Amino acid sequence: MRIGQGVDIHAFGAGDHVVLGGVRIEHSHGVIAHSDGDVVIHALCDAILGALALGDIGTHFPPSEERWRGVDSRVFLRRCVELMQQHGYALGNADITIVCERPKVAPHATAMREHLALDLGCGVGSVSIKATTSERLGFTGRGEGIAAFAIVLLVPHGA
Repeated sequence: MRIGQGVDIHAFGAGDHVVLGGVRIEHSHGVIAHSDGDVVIHALCDAILGALALGDIGTHFPPSEERWRGVDSRVFLRRCVELMQQHGYALGNADITIVCERPKVAPHATAMREHLALDLGCGVGSVSIKATTSERLGFTGRGEGIAAFAIVLLVPHGA
């Protein structure tokens, strides 16, 4: 088995929505990012790549490359799943925590889990989405941005 962790942070900027776990959520701001800025998927990709010892999301999808501008982050996740499978692993489980004051995550958690499970090739019961605030402390507490933390367990195929 292999364990990986990932973290992603984006500042809020102009816009009227954020994308979290592949789900578009109306919000007073967007995020400043090269792709769609989905912190959930970016952290999840880093966790998978870390478990495989294959670097990070920026190594595989450099923000310096125009072809990744505005892209749906689910493209990144699907590629990370391909790498996971090529290396002989499947997802055991993923545990993701989103840190923000707003938007409220709970009403969208089930949809996020469903999108992620579809892309990860696993059951919804293998994907956990949780949210917390930072009690108005730091950049997330001041509403300046959003963060996500992900941990994955990869198991050998057939285990």
